[in-house]
Amino acid sequence: MNTTRPKPSRPVRLGARSVAALLLVSTIGVIAFGWPLLADPASGLSRDHSQDAPWLLSALLPLLVAVVVATIADAGLDAKAVAMLGVLAAVGAALRPLGAGTAGLEPMFFLMLLSGRVLGPGFGFVLGSVTMFASALLTGGVGPWMPFQMLSLGWFTMGAGLLPGAWRLRGRAELALLAAYGCLAAFLYGLVMNLQGWPYIGGDAATGTSFVPGDPLHENLVRFLVYYVTTSLGWDLGRATLTVVLTLTVGGTLLRALRRATRRAAFEAQVTFAGPQR
Repeated sequence: MNTTRPKPSRPVRLGARSVAALLLVSTIGVIAFGWPLLADPASGLSRDHSQDAPWLLSALLPLLVAVVVATIADAGLDAKAVAMLGVLAAVGAALRPLGAGTAGLEPMFFLMLLSGRVLGPGFGFVLGSVTMFASALLTGGVGPWMPFQMLSLGWFTMGAGLLPGAWRLRGRAELALLAAYGCLAAFLYGLVMNLQGWPYIGGDAATGTSFVPGDPLHENLVRFLVYYVTTSLGWDLGRATLTVVLTLTVGGTLLRALRRATRRAAFEAQVTFAGPQR
């Protein structure tokens, strides 16, 4: 028997089947978010996502399973890796109530950021979506917005897995990269989720922040940006600030713990066997 030193932890490899599954679910998500902006007002289609949300959720859940299956097939993972995914989703769901409703302070995003970095984009997307689903059941936050939150947090976590230097970048440089991404992505999460509700919640017509069906896309987008800045930017600032602070202070410790756990969960081979030397 010949043992080797553990290799540096790497995110789960993203193969062709994983990429195809992620592209499919992301395409459906983009259509679900954006179709009210492009729908003809004379078509009679409702702007209220309460009607299309159940259909989106019914499509999203089997697609998440497809991403997991494709990632397992591409990377050769075993049941311990899937179990770790479940544990992280449970921890993330438990973290959400700690900051919900308090100036946008949501520690769950910090865990998703570091987990996506360690697990990679495929498992990261599934982790973010499943965590949001579990937290919605835990906090009673089930509604037409839930599948959109699942998609948005999935994209947030997937983006962390797509950041460069996943194999070699470590230490302060990696934490700075994660903090910068976490700050930007925290605002983008809020921006995308506002887009989900704005067409039917509306804004103030007098201040030019309401959705106008049938208007050119660029004009509605300008109104949406004004609506976002005046209603939600301050809330998202709390989420971004907490994510950056936690990443820079305790991020290194948690990254090392997550990478050690992935090695023990057989994300990577650590021991090789060789025949006797002759």
